[in-house]
Amino acid sequence: MDISVVIPLYNEVESLPELTQWIRQVMQKNAYSYEIILIDDGSNDGSWEKIEELQQEHEQIKAIKFRRNYGKSAALNVGFNAVNGDVVITMDADLQDSPDEIPVLYRRIKEEKLDLISGWKKKRYDPLSKTIPTKLFNAATRSMSGIYNLHDFNCGLKAYRKEVVKNIEVYGEMHRYIPVIAKWAGFNKIEEQVVEHRARKYGTTKFGFSRFINGFLDLLSIFFVGKFGKRPMHFFGTMGVLSFFFGSIMALWIIGEKLYHIAMHTPYQREVTEQPMFYIALVAVVVGAQLFLTGFVAELVSRSSVNRNQYQIEKEI
Repeated sequence: MDISVVIPLYNEVESLPELTQWIRQVMQKNAYSYEIILIDDGSNDGSWEKIEELQQEHEQIKAIKFRRNYGKSAALNVGFNAVNGDVVITMDADLQDSPDEIPVLYRRIKEEKLDLISGWKKKRYDPLSKTIPTKLFNAATRSMSGIYNLHDFNCGLKAYRKEVVKNIEVYGEMHRYIPVIAKWAGFNKIEEQVVEHRARKYGTTKFGFSRFINGFLDLLSIFFVGKFGKRPMHFFGTMGVLSFFFGSIMALWIIGEKLYHIAMHTPYQREVTEQPMFYIALVAVVVGAQLFLTGFVAELVSRSSVNRNQYQIEKEI
């Protein structure tokens, strides 16, 4: 099979007939073999009933329904597990992504042998309350991930080699950072494609302020797990040793200063415990010891994990 189109949806009953028909026309025009996998993320507006109707007239449609709303990441992860196509295309169900982009994405994955292509909605129709925070998040993600050639990590329209989606796990709000997850998994051939952003035709946006906070926390999680997941002592141990070292130096400096004054029989104005630096040093020593112990415990947990020696293997002969 050439292409699998994965579409997570939540309360998009109005757009589904137009979207699936549009995809069908594009696929038939280019003679692609394909499947459309619709993941209903707990819709309550009749979306599932509409999907059942569409499936009767469109045999390429497959569908999965969640009992409740789990979020886009969960929907994508389940969809990735179900795909069969050589190239996997993801898009939103609200008609803001154009199926006409599919042929160029497919050709680039095949001809340029890319792992992932992320869409870039260069011209957007979203309000400033959404576009400005998105730009800030994209800048932070570029800086932390080292993927400097992407402008829009969160674009729903993406294309993948099948091997990529079968070797990554998406959860929480991490669908925003799939290129980062793919890179940490060893898939480094990541490029960008300028795509059309269409104004929403039906329904309302599912975007909320809480996604900013969740997205930022997930970015930190990806950064930490990707870099230190198999060696947590390198992170916690380093921080702990540095904190303990500087705390000890400050404490020794204060004590040494008092001993110097005693030896020289010169007046010493304040007691050791009356100096703020003493308490800063004490806190640094205690925090350093705790960080080191945290790293030690995390290392034990990591070594006990069933996944401790699972690594991405590209080829084997």
